[in-house]
Formats: sequence, structure tokens, C-alpha cells
Amino acid sequence: MGAGSSSISDLASNAYLKRFVSTDIITPNDPFWNQLLSFTFSMPSTSSDHRLLEESIMPLYVELVQNHSKSGNVASLIRVFLSRATELKASAQCDNTVFTWQAHNALFIVRCVCKLLIQHLSEEEVIEVLQASPPTEEGISTEDNMTLVEDLVTSLVEVVVDVPLVGLTYTLHQEATTSLLVLTSALVFASGEDCYLSVLKMLMTGRASIHACLFVKTLLRRFMAQDKPPAKGESGSIILGLASGLWNVLTLGLASSGEEVQSSGQESPLASLSVLLLLVLTNHYTADRTTRNPYRQALLHAQNFHGWTIDRLQHCHSLPFTDPAESTPTQAVATFKLEFATLYKALYTHLQDDQTTLLLYLLLHKNDDFRTYVLARTDVESLVLPILHTLYHAPDSTSHHIYMSLIILLILSEDDSFNKTIHDIPLKNITWYTERFISDISLGGLLILVVIRTITYNMTKMRDKYLHTNCLAALANMSSQFRSLHPYVCQRLVSLFETLSKRHTRLCESLRAAEDLLDESESEMPDALGDVGVLEEVLRMVLEILNSVLTHQLAHNHNLVYTLLYKQHLFHPFSTHPNFQDVTQNIEMVLSYLMGRLETTKRDPGVQDVQEVIQQGVLHLPKDRLKKFPELKFKYVEENEPEDFFIPYVWTLVYQKSGLYWNPKCICMFDPSQPDG
Repeated sequence: MGAGSSSISDLASNAYLKRFVSTDIITPNDPFWNQLLSFTFSMPSTSSDHRLLEESIMPLYVELVQNHSKSGNVASLIRVFLSRATELKASAQCDNTVFTWQAHNALFIVRCVCKLLIQHLSEEEVIEVLQASPPTEEGISTEDNMTLVEDLVTSLVEVVVDVPLVGLTYTLHQEATTSLLVLTSALVFASGEDCYLSVLKMLMTGRASIHACLFVKTLLRRFMAQDKPPAKGESGSIILGLASGLWNVLTLGLASSGEEVQSSGQESPLASLSVLLLLVLTNHYTADRTTRNPYRQALLHAQNFHGWTIDRLQHCHSLPFTDPAESTPTQAVATFKLEFATLYKALYTHLQDDQTTLLLYLLLHKNDDFRTYVLARTDVESLVLPILHTLYHAPDSTSHHIYMSLIILLILSEDDSFNKTIHDIPLKNITWYTERFISDISLGGLLILVVIRTITYNMTKMRDKYLHTNCLAALANMSSQFRSLHPYVCQRLVSLFETLSKRHTRLCESLRAAEDLLDESESEMPDALGDVGVLEEVLRMVLEILNSVLTHQLAHNHNLVYTLLYKQHLFHPFSTHPNFQDVTQNIEMVLSYLMGRLETTKRDPGVQDVQEVIQQGVLHLPKDRLKKFPELKFKYVEENEPEDFFIPYVWTLVYQKSGLYWNPKCICMFDPSQPDG
């Protein structure tokens, strides 16, 4: 960034940057800033690009930390940006290219400085550096700078909600969103008492919070629009012409704009960053009853807008709120209206991304209006199929992504109309399901297949008890509505029970063998007993699911009954087991009844004969002979202290998906070497 610069290796010796980090006092009105900020280059968009940039400016950063208290130049640069930010809205409207360009460059440098400071200093020390003013400079005092960080945070929020998004301002919006992510990241690098969460607190309770409703709405709209960055050179001829007179055009050795987008895998980096920032803001301060999170409240109470045009200022209003889990009864919640149809499409189109799945989870679990809207859709397969695709390719996904996908299915399965509808939606040629070619299956049948496959995968790879529980809970919720199941679905359902029963037999045999070896029994039996206990819980749930189908939908599941008859020997040992005797009673009764009818037919009945007996038998079976059980109903409930799970998860996503470089050696919140952090 200086006269004669042509590569990233020259940055550390650049005259403009050397002066900026020196002890020279540069006031906000100094012409130096116009020179410093008149540069252009291909912005870094990937983690590798950002790492290269950070490593190149590290010597400058060291000088800056040493000299900031004498120069106050960081605070001066922030003031330069703030002065430009007050006119950015008008600037964008009148197409003032140079003004917008320099404001973006000022913010870019501020963000780079903040990023390095936050990675190496406590948040309190970072704020001290950003607000430091030179003690000897007339007209500037520490008191003037005491609110400088909050001024910056508020200004960034106002840029996002007030500056129109056009080709000229796209990178400015991208930079403002990225800067807010950086400024709120102190918790990632803090250990123990070093964390103050000052910037997040400013966003929650400070001046920026008055924009929370519009801010959430704007971030959601960025996600819904999926606007692509302008092509390289678009609206840039004036910039390049001016830059050549002040600086040489600086490429930093990075890719071109088009190459950056492709390499990061993001068609709309602004949309991706907007979702990440929204998740950061809505997943902090969820349990703190002393600090209300206005961003979370706005998201969780957004309402559907049925028209075609929306005036942004007319659709943020307050509603009375009484949910003690999210707020106090006396508070009103600011909310807004949004086109749910567009949001729905954006969600199902990008469900391959972890962050989109987490956003969908929040909306379904906490926003009653959105959940009602989704369940009323006639094309629910557009949302469910991408989720099933993620689960089917579990080895290619993080365990958190799998977990959240399953929880979404569990939430959907709490609704009876959903459970019924999915069996009325036919599917053809699901190309990504490669285990077996199935030309014609219902959405409900495919859902059962994929969930069973997930259970099997979990048993062999992840061994997560909670994953089993959520899978089986979803199947249990749907079981009373299972209808016309495909023969292959029936085979997989019974095969799951067979696999579990064989494992149960092996574990019980190993326990009996261990009882003969006292030394082994003392060390190994507790673990083996625990495994048997977990396995018996799973086996019982599978039996309860089968029992539920026979109890509620016997007449509509001939293929399942046929499969059970074929594998009836699997269930006999459990009919006398004290832990399973009650839930096998109906299964045994139905099978015995049908076997009795079969014995009165041909001596060696064929497949067609058996199917005819089943079709007639299920119609004549006395329903009063079936033991009544309560309908299986499981409801998803977040565990206590959900922040312990969601905050590290969200920041792991920022680490992986933002395109920024976060020095793994400085991270304390999670383990960057692990896929899920």
C-alpha cells in the first residue's frame, strides 16, 4: 500500500504504512489520510489470502502496538472512517465512487488492525489501543475517545441498514459485516477471566441496539437475495484511474475477484457472512436474564409478509411478549415482517451449508409463525430432501451438521399433519441414494431409510447416544402414520432390529463369560453392563415403533407384516424377556393370528398366497385383542445451558466458513484441528 508497491512483500516497508505505525501524530484532518486510503487491489477472500496478508504486515503490527499510545493514529483512522460513514448513504445515492472507495479502504485497514489486536491481546487491551489518543496533541483528549469503539460498532450497524446495496457498495457492505464479526470475536481467543464481551454488550444494550430489528431483517434479506459481488472492473474505471496517480495498483499477489469467489466456494460471500454474523448475534446472551438479546428476539418473532412490496420502515413494530425462556413478561419485542416464501426457498437451496441448517433450526424451534408456515407448505419435500441428502452423506459432514439436521426432522415430526403428508408425496429416481435403485418411493419411506442408515452409521462410526435417541424419537413420532411402506423400507426396518438383537446377544454372552473370570469382571463388566443397558433402550424403542405401526396402521402396511412374518424368529426370544415382553405382545399376537390363517390355506403357500392372507387377515383381526399403548410422542427440548453447545459451534462455523484467517495457535474456545472445533 504505497507508491511503487506491486507485491505483498513490499507492505512492511511501505512509506505510508510505516508512518501510520510510527510515533508521528497524524490528526484526522491531515491530508495524509487521502493518500493512505487511495489504493486498490484484489481483496483477500480466502483463509490463505488473509494469512498471507497478516504475515506480511506483522512487523508493522509490532511497531503499532509499541507506538500507539504516543501517536493515537488508530483512533485517528477510526475517526476518519466515522466522518466518512456519516455521509455514506448520500454518497451511494449520488454515485460518489471515490468517497465510497476511500471509506471502504479505511474500514479495511481498521479491520486488519482489530483482527491482529484481538488475536494477541485481551479485549480490554484491544479497546485501550483503539481508543488511545496522543497525550500532547492539542484538541484531542482521552475523554473524546472513550466511546470511540462503540461509535465504530454503531456506525458499522448503520452502514448495513442504511447504505443501499448496489454494485458500488457491495464490498463496503461485505467489509462492514466482516468487521463486526472480527470485533465480536474476542471470546474465541479469551481464556477464563480474560473475557469481557464488551463489544457484544455494546451491540446488545448500546446505541446500536436500537437498530436490532432492522439489522436482523437486513441480514436475512442479504441471505435471501444471495447477491453476487460485481465483476472485476465493474464501476471501477474511476478508481483505477485515480489510484494510478497516487499509488501503483496493488495486487498483493492474490487471485482476481472472480477467482476469489470460486476458490472460496461462495457465490455470494455477503450472504454467507450475513448468516454467520446473524448466528453470532442471536446465540450470545441467551441465558443472561440481566441482558436482553434484541437480535434474537427480532429473529424469533419475525412474521410473514404476504404482499409483494415492503417499506422497510413500516414493518418493525413491537409485540407483547410473555415467554420466560426468552425474555421477561413485562418487555415488548420488536419484530418485523418478511417474505417467508423467499426465506424458505433460500433455506432449502443452501441447506448443504452448516450455517444455513443452524439458522433453519433456530427458526423452526423458536419462531412459531415460521414453523406454522413451513408445516402448511405443500412442497415440504423441497426442505426435507436436502436434509436427507446431508444425512445420507454423513461421512462428508461434521457431526454437528448431522446432529442439527436430525433435530430439524425431530421438530417436524412433532406435527401429525407432517407425518401424514410425507407418505402422500411420491418420489422418483432419487439419484443420490445409491445403496439400491428405487424407482418409486414416498418421501416418508425415503426418510425412514435415511434415518435407519444414520443409526447404522452412528453405531459403527460416531457411537453417539444422543444421535440414536433423536433418530429413534423422530421415527417414533412418525410411526403411527406409517402407511404403504415400500418393501425395501420394511426390510431395512426389520434388519435394524436384527442387527441390534445380534449385538445384544453377543454382549450378553460376553457378560456371562466374564462372570467366570473374576479379575476381568471387576474391570470390564461395568462398561459391558452400560453397553447392554444402552442397547436395550434402543431395542425397546425399535419394538415400540413396530408395535405402534401395527396398532395404528395395520391395514395399510401389508409389506411390513409380510417382512415380520418372514423374520418372526427374531422376536420370539424377546417375548419372554422381562424388559421387552410387554412391547412384543402385539407383534406376537398379530403374527400368530396370521400364521394360523396361513395354516388353513395351501400346504406350501407362495408369496402371492401369503400376501392375500395378510390382506384379508388384517381386516378381520379383532382390534380388541391388541393391547393399548399410549401414542409415541417425543418433543425436542434444548438441554440446560445451551450456550455451552451453540456458542463454540457458531464460532467454529465462522472459523471454517468466513474466509478469514484465524490463527489456530491463539484460539482458546475450541480445538481448530477437529472438524467440529
